[in-house]
Amino acid sequence: MEVIETSKLLLALLAPLAGSVLVMLTGKNPNVREACSFFAAVIMFSIIASLIPAVMAGNMLVCHLFQILPGVSVTLRADAFSMIFAVVASFLWILAVFYSAGYMRGLNEHAQTRFNACFALALFGAVGVAFADNLFTLYLFYEIVSVGTYPLVAHHQDEEGYEGAKKYIMYLTTTAKGLILPAMILIYVLTGTLDFANNINTGIFPADVNRTLVTVLYIFCLLGFAKNGIMPVHHWLPGAMVAPTPVSALLHAVAVVKVGVFSTTRVMLYVFGVDLMNAFNLGIPTAYFVSFTILMASVIALSKDNLKARLAYSTVSQLSYIILGVALLTPHGIQGGLVHIANHAFSKITLFFCAGAIYVVAHKKNISEMSGLGRAMPWTFAAFGIASLSMIGAPPVAGFVTKWSLLVGSMEAHQVGILLVLIASTLLNVGYFAPVTFKAFFGKPPAGETIIRLKEPLAMTVPIMIAAIISVIIGIYPDFMMTFVKAVTG
Repeated sequence: MEVIETSKLLLALLAPLAGSVLVMLTGKNPNVREACSFFAAVIMFSIIASLIPAVMAGNMLVCHLFQILPGVSVTLRADAFSMIFAVVASFLWILAVFYSAGYMRGLNEHAQTRFNACFALALFGAVGVAFADNLFTLYLFYEIVSVGTYPLVAHHQDEEGYEGAKKYIMYLTTTAKGLILPAMILIYVLTGTLDFANNINTGIFPADVNRTLVTVLYIFCLLGFAKNGIMPVHHWLPGAMVAPTPVSALLHAVAVVKVGVFSTTRVMLYVFGVDLMNAFNLGIPTAYFVSFTILMASVIALSKDNLKARLAYSTVSQLSYIILGVALLTPHGIQGGLVHIANHAFSKITLFFCAGAIYVVAHKKNISEMSGLGRAMPWTFAAFGIASLSMIGAPPVAGFVTKWSLLVGSMEAHQVGILLVLIASTLLNVGYFAPVTFKAFFGKPPAGETIIRLKEPLAMTVPIMIAAIISVIIGIYPDFMMTFVKAVTG
C-alpha cells in the first residue's frame, strides 16, 4: 500500500465549511443562499469522487495538519473504509439541498439561513469523521457533528423542540466525554499512539496487553459512540424527531447516525482489530448484544402510528445490522455490515423524504390517516414502497445485498442464533413497513375524504425518486460500493 500526501482531503472539508459561511452571508437572498449550499455540496462531492481512482488502486491518501503530542495529531486519511461513508454522505447532501428548499419553502419555515448553515456544518463534521486518520481526529469531528446539529434539532424553538434537543445533546456529549475520552487516554497510555492500523487484522494493541482492561475499553467505545443508536443509549434518536423532516433525514440517513456506526466499526476494526477481538472473544457477544436492539426496536416500531416515529425506531434497528455484521468477524459478515452504511443511507433518506412530502402536500403525519393517499401521491408512495423493500431486504433493492451477506456471514461464524435473529427481524420489517404502502394504495380513504390527485412538488419529488432509483441500482449492481468493502476485508 502506497501512502500519498494530498491536500484534496483538506479541500473536501473546507467546501462545506465555506458553504456554511457563504450561506450566513447571503441569507437575505434565498435563491443565492441555496445556490451556495448546492455548489458547496457539488464541490465537496467532486473532490471526494476524484479520490476514488487512487483509493481503488490500493493507495492510502493522507493530509497531516498539525501535531498535538507525540503519537497524537490532527491528520486526515482516505482509504477504502473511509470512502464508503464519504462518497455516500457527500452525494446525498446534493439531494438534500434540493429537497430542503422545497420542504422549508413549502411550509414557510423560519430561520432557513441558520438551518442551511448548520446543515453544511454537519456535513463538515461527518466527512471529517470519515477522513480521520486517528482516534483523536475522529473524536474532534464527532463532537463537531454533535454541536453543529443541535440547532437543527431545536429548530422550531418551542418547548418540544428544546426538550428533544436537550436530550440529544446530553446523551451524545455525556457518552462521548464520559466514555470515549477516558478510553482514548487509556489507549494512548497502553499503545503510545492513537493512529488507526493499516489493516483490519492487527489493531494497535501490543501482544501482552491486559485482557480485562482491553475488554473494558472496548465496552466504553461500543457504548460511548451513542450516535450508533444501540440500546440503551438510543433514546436521543426518537426524541430528535421533533426536528423538521430534512433534519430527520440528515440525522437518520446521512450524518449523525452514520457517524456513530462508522466510528464504532472503525474503532472495532482499526483499533482493536479482528485478531484481538477473536482472541478475546469480543465479536460474537457483541453480535448477540446488538441483536436485542435489532429485535426490540422493530417491535416498538410496530406500535407507532406516527410515520416519523416508526421510521426512527426502524433506524435504531437497522443501525445495529452494521455493527452485528462487523462483530461476526467473518469476511461476508464484515462486508454485509459495511455495505449497509451505503444501502441504509439511500433507502432511509428516501423514506424520510417521503414522510416530509406527505406532510407538506397532505398535512398528514399518522399512518392511520394515509389510507388511499398513495392514489393521490403515486410518485411519493411508489418511492416509499421501493425503499421499504430495501429495509425488508427483498430483491432487487439494496437491502437484499446486506441481508444476503449477513446471512452468509452468520453461517461462516457458525451462529445459528444470529441467523434466526436476522430472519425474525426481516419478518418484523415486513410487519411495520408493508401496511404503510398497502394502506396507501389499496386502503379506503377516511370518512368524508375523497381521493383527488395532489400536486407533488418537483423540488421534493425529484430527490425522492433519484434516491429510490439508486437503491434499486445498487441492489442490482452492487459492485461499486462492494469494491471498497472488499478492499477493507482484503
